[in-house]
Amino acid sequence: QVQLVESGGALVQPGGSLRLSCTASGETRYAIGWFRQAPGKEREGVACISDVNGAVYFPDSVKGRFTISRDKAKNTVYLQMSALRPDDTARYYCTTTGISCYSDYLGSWGQGTQVTVSS
Repeated sequence: QVQLVESGGALVQPGGSLRLSCTASGETRYAIGWFRQAPGKEREGVACISDVNGAVYFPDSVKGRFTISRDKAKNTVYLQMSALRPDDTARYYCTTTGISCYSDYLGSWGQGTQVTVSS
């Protein structure tokens, strides 16, 4: 089973940018989604990418600010985040969602990577 590892989280000031990486231990053709969970809140989908759906963004709040991309040669999915806001503060996770970004399937969760937006 392919394992996914998140990295790239950091403390950043409001308005700043950050790029998260989700690196797979091997080749995977499945959809990969980024999720986040803030303290006291439920985990929510942020973005997903698949051969079937292309790039998909879920909360309206990230549209136009976040960009998901995939480098198949490096088995890595990136989440480029810009114009970061304090309400983007959360632990970010990636996992597979099967073939489609809209399936009910979710793979296992890793440790995630912490993003904190604060001045």
